Amino acid sequence: MTIQFGQAGQKYSVKVKKVIGRLLLIVPIVALCFSVSCNRGPTEVAGTIDTGNPKAAAEKTTEADGLYARREDLDQARQALALLRQARTEDYGSYDIAWKLSRSAYYVGDHTPNENERDAAFKEGIESGEHAVKLQDGKPEGHFWLGANYGGSAKNSTLSNLSSVEDIRREMSAVLKLDEGFQSGSAYLGLGQLYLQAPRMLGGDKQKAIDYLEKGLKFGKDNALLHLRLAEAYRLVNRDADALKQIEYVLSMKIDPAFTAEYKEAVDKAQKLREELKTN
Repeated sequence: MTIQFGQAGQKYSVKVKKVIGRLLLIVPIVALCFSVSCNRGPTEVAGTIDTGNPKAAAEKTTEADGLYARREDLDQARQALALLRQARTEDYGSYDIAWKLSRSAYYVGDHTPNENERDAAFKEGIESGEHAVKLQDGKPEGHFWLGANYGGSAKNSTLSNLSSVEDIRREMSAVLKLDEGFQSGSAYLGLGQLYLQAPRMLGGDKQKAIDYLEKGLKFGKDNALLHLRLAEAYRLVNRDADALKQIEYVLSMKIDPAFTAEYKEAVDKAQKLREELKTN
């Protein structure tokens, strides 16, 4: 392209060619920078994070809380998980969204009959739990649900992976240091399950499991799953009378409305365990 300006046209033509040449070099670089910025996560500007739309994220999180409260219907838990994914894109720096996403992912993974969905849910739960811990290392929720998802992922391989055992132990121990009574002694429940399920060569120890579960009783008056796991542990070491006491406690305890789904699950398993004890 050339532009003529009378007798000086050739001089201007050369200058214009140089300018256009420089522009042609700059445009691809700008386009590349724009492309990279469009495909990365939250934008960091002057040491801050562009979190998108925190108000919309908060609204989605509140809606997800309501859905999770009805998690006994697995589809409600799935919807909660989907909403929290959306909320995370709008407020990536939110600790509450991160640990709640990890919690919902764990529930879906632990209850779905679909193997692919299970594996994907636990993987997502681990990633979101790790993010929560990075955001707020001094709070228990992120550590707990990260550890729970490690356990869920490992459960189907009978905790055969040494790193999984260490990961679970680390996260649940972190919860105990931060808040020993967190969620009615649930970290003691997590450690008790770990030592019950892990192979002996990787640290599995039934008596150690019982010790942790019994310590949890101090905080777990209303934790049905804690009492159920203790009953199962007693059964494994032939303490059937003690197992029956824990079973009867589960069947007669008051329901905490926030944990109705877990209570019903505990009651169903406690009844089956009681029948096994009676037939032996």
